[in-house]
Amino acid sequence: MKRYCLTVDLKDDPALIQAYEDYHKQVWPEILQSLTDSGIESMEIYRLRSRMFMIIDTSDDFSFEKKSTLDLANPKVQDWEKLMGKYQQALPWEDPNDPWKWKPMDKVFTYPV
Repeated sequence: MKRYCLTVDLKDDPALIQAYEDYHKQVWPEILQSLTDSGIESMEIYRLRSRMFMIIDTSDDFSFEKKSTLDLANPKVQDWEKLMGKYQQALPWEDPNDPWKWKPMDKVFTYPV
């Protein structure tokens, strides 16, 4: 199993943040299936104000390239990503035109060692 941690910002608007969270209370079944199909075994998303943090555990053969290829071929995933794009924004130091706003984080500490 592999683990990845990613981060993105939401637009700092309470109504938009609430709408984003509401969508995640009932994620479309096609999106959940696409996660499974790409090799994602579990996912958690956390929020502090407008900063989001995602943890994903994946199969050993998971890759972001494979997931991207599957996503580009799936119209429902494209619809979901377009919808989520209304709420997400690039991190301040990232390219605002990059369609994949979630960015991987580097691990800096593990316990126990």
